[in-house]
Amino acid sequence: MLVLEPIFEADFLDSSYGFRPGKNAHQAIDAIRRHLQAGRQEVYDADLKSYFDTIPHDQLMACLKRRITDRSVLKLIRMWLEAPVIETDDHGRTTKTWPKQGTPQGGVVSPLLANIYLHWFEKAFNRKDGPGTWANAKLVRYADDFVILARYQTKRLTQWVEELLEGRFKLTVNREKTRIVKLHQSGESLDFLGFTLRYDRDLHGRDQRYMNVVPSAKALARARDKVRELTDSRYNCLPIADVVGMVNSWLRSWATYYRHGYPRDAFRRMNHYVLLRLTRHLRRRSQRPFRPPEGQTFYAALQALGLQRL
Repeated sequence: MLVLEPIFEADFLDSSYGFRPGKNAHQAIDAIRRHLQAGRQEVYDADLKSYFDTIPHDQLMACLKRRITDRSVLKLIRMWLEAPVIETDDHGRTTKTWPKQGTPQGGVVSPLLANIYLHWFEKAFNRKDGPGTWANAKLVRYADDFVILARYQTKRLTQWVEELLEGRFKLTVNREKTRIVKLHQSGESLDFLGFTLRYDRDLHGRDQRYMNVVPSAKALARARDKVRELTDSRYNCLPIADVVGMVNSWLRSWATYYRHGYPRDAFRRMNHYVLLRLTRHLRRRSQRPFRPPEGQTFYAALQALGLQRL
């Protein structure tokens, strides 16, 4: 990884943001906002089915050979890709299989290999005969998640993308989740990397709209699930301050990512949910329900225990 990454970083395009040094999801969101402001209001929101598990080995190795000539390095990568998977069933019987496609799950080099393979899709997209030229479209990719923004999403553009990915690259486009979003139309929104992008009415200006970026509904649902887990009854034996500390630690890391854009309303709802869960947790810790000191609310009592607000 340390040797190969700088070699391929020299080739990667600026439209790729996932698993790259100096690149992150927030930059990808900002790139989408810039393209929308430039008038590319129609978005092809792509979804690849099981991308990391379906990358064809032979074609991936062909991509690597364009920049690597050392046969020992190529052999090592081939060994990683073809390492056997050993599984044990409920009766203790083991089975061994040799994968014919895909990259090793959890492998430190897997994200780089995945980027190398889709890099050539980006190159084709931006060629003279690609939609980056004849449709003036823009691509923003984060690992296997990508969107294509254009003034108009024509059948020619979507057909070009799907035929290339499924034909030459041997991948599968999940058509049930792939869709075209026309953000200039009322009520339309785009979910990407845990954020929702949509045009909302500007409350400070008459008949004006602005591009709003907020945590998506799925991201909020997952966050509530995590808070519910951290305040589960199995933690009744822990000191209250420790439970509050665990919740604080997770919320800080969650908020660091979702602070991008305009998260105030989402943070307010999360604060309310955390208060409800911790209040319930306090009340069920023992046979005698917890009562805050006289004249003090549950929220004040939790603040005294160290609870932090987003």
